[in-house]
Amino acid sequence: MAVPLASICVYCGSSAGARPQYRALAEELGTVLASRGIRLVYGGGRVGLMGAVADACLAAGGSVVGVIPQALVARELAHDSLENLEIVRDMHERKMRMAELSDAFIALPGGWGTLEELTEMLTWLQLGLHKKPVGLLEVAGYFEHFLAFARHMNSEGFVRHEHTRLLCVDKHPGDLLAQLENFDALGVGLL
Repeated sequence: MAVPLASICVYCGSSAGARPQYRALAEELGTVLASRGIRLVYGGGRVGLMGAVADACLAAGGSVVGVIPQALVARELAHDSLENLEIVRDMHERKMRMAELSDAFIALPGGWGTLEELTEMLTWLQLGLHKKPVGLLEVAGYFEHFLAFARHMNSEGFVRHEHTRLLCVDKHPGDLLAQLENFDALGVGLL
């Protein structure tokens, strides 16, 4: 049974990356979220993929909430076109606030921060701290090695097979959203 998602947190880079496909996918995701009436929750920056997903969502008439720590307002160039930009004390408060505001999580290409946020939400899901779906938008093979490492962790006995299925993966925003809407946390064997 599909569960409607009112708000999705998107984790992604404050850089645009080396390939134009990364920006194109961020823009496509922002547009798709707006067209479906799903509010975008993200890190509050106006540069890189963060800015691209937010700008596309806004341009398509969508709702956007940015959450950014005070220390990163200048560094990540806080988005000044948002009606709702929350400035918080630190990264811990940022991640908690973004999780509170969201019904699901999607990762686009990014660096250490993106990877950390993605794996934290997967860990919280595995531990039953939340039951919100977590997705990965694959583009140009960016996450290929990450997914291979997940399989390696399973084969080495550190991640159970059912926990490798906690992550929804697709190359198309609409198809990934369908997976997230149909995600059943109880059906994947949480701890």
